[in-house]
Amino acid sequence: MHKVLIVGEHDGKTLNPATAKCVTCAGGIPDVEITIVILGADTAAVAGQAAAVAGVKSVLRVDRPENQHPLAAIFAPQLAALAADYTHIFGPSTSFGKDLMPRVAALLGVPQVSDLMAVEGAYLFKRPTYAGNAIVTVQADPARKLIATVRVASFESAKAGGNAAVESKSLSVALPSHTRYVGAKSGSTDRPDLQTAKRVVSGGRALGSAENFKLLFSLADKIGAAVGASRAAVDAGYAANEMQVGQTGKIISPDIYIAIGISGAIQHLTGIKDARTIVAINKDGEAPIFEVADVGLVGDLFQIVPELERLVSG
Repeated sequence: MHKVLIVGEHDGKTLNPATAKCVTCAGGIPDVEITIVILGADTAAVAGQAAAVAGVKSVLRVDRPENQHPLAAIFAPQLAALAADYTHIFGPSTSFGKDLMPRVAALLGVPQVSDLMAVEGAYLFKRPTYAGNAIVTVQADPARKLIATVRVASFESAKAGGNAAVESKSLSVALPSHTRYVGAKSGSTDRPDLQTAKRVVSGGRALGSAENFKLLFSLADKIGAAVGASRAAVDAGYAANEMQVGQTGKIISPDIYIAIGISGAIQHLTGIKDARTIVAINKDGEAPIFEVADVGLVGDLFQIVPELERLVSG
């Protein structure tokens, strides 16, 4: 039997949907038993949410004051200690998982397989490379523990309806003192989270200024969408770093992605390849974005976007 331990990502109150997508990935492994581990200071509520994910056999709660904030340097030694009982350790390919899982692999002295996008066998997976322009099949060594991140944009969330057993786990692991939580700052917004949103409106350098990005915010508010940006727009200072979509930003899979003034560089397309429907608005009819778009509008975005907003408002 293959035993998979999935690291549950959460904010202290709510389980991140990325965790349920990791469960779907792990469920593709034959003869598998899936456990989710929740690290925190008081994980009762989140553990209950994890237990309700279909396909999960058990949930481990690791509660200690040091786990109040998700610090990779603090979580990694605890996961390395838990790893002895499992054949696979999975984490989401989010900012959280990308920070944490390489540390776990290093502590265990094994390589990591990144961005699993399809399961071919217990140790055989597909993953993207060359900015998503090629898909490689990777054979991991069955004799070694497998540490991996899951490309959550490639999987649907596992359904609810599970009833896993929840167990509190105490670990006598010495934790490093060189890393400590100081504080966190983030922009407050009522819009959906970019990485989990079903609708995303995204802008590129063609908007010309941060002021003009307000056009996108207004449209997004009308349709209940998150707002993203290309790297060019972020580098130009038109949008915040956390809004960047693409290979070096967020990999997303919304039901609809509206790309406004984005030419469609390879690195950007990597971040949206799993979107269900792509709408492109660009005055350059030869822009690469139109090669992947399901719907394309060639024209001046400063005329099209206000008209779109008027139509959805009516």
